[in-house]
Amino acid sequence: MIDPVTVEIIRNKIAGLVDEMHYHFYRSGYSTIIRETRDFSCVILDASGRLITAPPMFFHGTVYRHFCGRVLEIYGAEHMAPGDVFVSNHPYEAGLPHVSDMGFVAPIFAAGRLIGFSGSIAHKADVGGAQPGSTSATATEIFQEGLLLPPVRIEAAGIANADLHRLIAANSRQPDLVAGDIAAQIAATRLGVSRTQALADRFGADRISGAFAAILDGAARDLGAAIGALPDGAHSARGFMDSDGVERDRPILMAVTVTVAGDRVAFDFTQSGAQAKGPINLRPSMVEACCFYSLIGCLGPDLHFNDGCRDQVDFIYAPDTITNARPPAPVSSYQMANLKLVDVILDALARFRPGRAIANSGSSGALGINWGAGARPGQASLQYEILGSAYGAGAGHDGASCTATHLSNLHVTPIEILESEFPCRVTKFSLIPDSGGAGTSRGGLAFRRGYELLADGTVMRRYDRAIFPPDGINGGAPGRASRFVIRAGTAAEEETPASGRFELKAGERFYLESAGGGGCGDPKLRPPELIARDIAEGYVTLEAAKRDYGYEG
Repeated sequence: MIDPVTVEIIRNKIAGLVDEMHYHFYRSGYSTIIRETRDFSCVILDASGRLITAPPMFFHGTVYRHFCGRVLEIYGAEHMAPGDVFVSNHPYEAGLPHVSDMGFVAPIFAAGRLIGFSGSIAHKADVGGAQPGSTSATATEIFQEGLLLPPVRIEAAGIANADLHRLIAANSRQPDLVAGDIAAQIAATRLGVSRTQALADRFGADRISGAFAAILDGAARDLGAAIGALPDGAHSARGFMDSDGVERDRPILMAVTVTVAGDRVAFDFTQSGAQAKGPINLRPSMVEACCFYSLIGCLGPDLHFNDGCRDQVDFIYAPDTITNARPPAPVSSYQMANLKLVDVILDALARFRPGRAIANSGSSGALGINWGAGARPGQASLQYEILGSAYGAGAGHDGASCTATHLSNLHVTPIEILESEFPCRVTKFSLIPDSGGAGTSRGGLAFRRGYELLADGTVMRRYDRAIFPPDGINGGAPGRASRFVIRAGTAAEEETPASGRFELKAGERFYLESAGGGGCGDPKLRPPELIARDIAEGYVTLEAAKRDYGYEG
């Protein structure tokens, strides 16, 4: 039995270590996706691969159990040694989000036995596949999305497998960036090993293992108690994505039934639509992330997520559906599907606890530009950005504007970095007035971001919420739909119907608009002083205030 004070000390030591690993990784990264967007996570796991504390990139947290569990299944703890590192980017065999995300885990030994793992997952600039950047909006099978690595040992007892490193580099259009990010990622993972070993030297291996078990058990108890405070019953919800990017006339159905019974909750996805031809399919590791995120959001912010929470939750899937796809279904645009699924799950959970309800948010999207021969000397030829949107409103609070929503906590790439490294000019980056859904609480505002190409380039855009904008709740209006317009300001200006790939010339412009968050409550009940503030800040125009809110000021 480990005393509670020691457990809390070790919990906070591990949380601090995770932050330290993150800091060293992003400061050591080569690509803008690491240095600026911070599309990665670092974690510490117990000896069976269970997460101890959640990383800032929340949706990666549920992946490690699948990944590390498969490593243990293949190799066995008895065949691991200090200095080993294992790698995979396989969505089906290891549960990674998509092929561009490469995961590493390294065993941690103390007192002659395995006490845990250090792990990391990070997006790579290019891992091959049909399109530069690998994250295709129109892939129809996973083999078009890049090189697939099942869980394999990339370093043995501290000795790197040079052949495997060369194989990865040979399959990338950006080998130097990828090699640099891999080196930084392995170093961050090794930092987790050495720091945890130092903790074991201080507290003893048995106390570290005992504290890990207590932390996991405590999370299960706390979650069970919070679930037990909900009324028993079952509630269902559903929603649609615009399309899968390939079959553009087919909306994608997301559906869930949430059942609460005592201190347990079950999420049933069997009524979701069939798996998609395009790359928006989900694996269970991603669905689990959506469920735990939404559940903790519903129950309250004081709960700690780790893999102990799995003890209180059941998942029910049907094969060959959007939430449980079968290989070789493509998955590279998974995050748009994640964020739609979060809206649907939150809708169902709100029936159990209406005070925590939130309107639909504006999703996420990616932008890539392949500059090819037009790239600036000494810089990467691929520009890759992940762009957020806006949160929906809830009872008593407006939605946040121009931010990453829900699962990811990613950063927008600064304009100064883009314009110094790539042949582009950002011509506009601003909030869009009247884009947040009207309500007693107003939805967050969308943003418009405009670009001018200074060289010929291939523009790749992935986005959702153009056909089905974010819904409001309790009488609130929906947020404004997303848009993507190419060759802006010319006779050939075109609003694209869905995600796709577009060839543009130097001097041509395009802009993207994210979706706004849905509103909450009757707009006519919004206090006049808040409407006046919105008008003064430029969030709502006077015309819209009179039309949507009945404003008479």
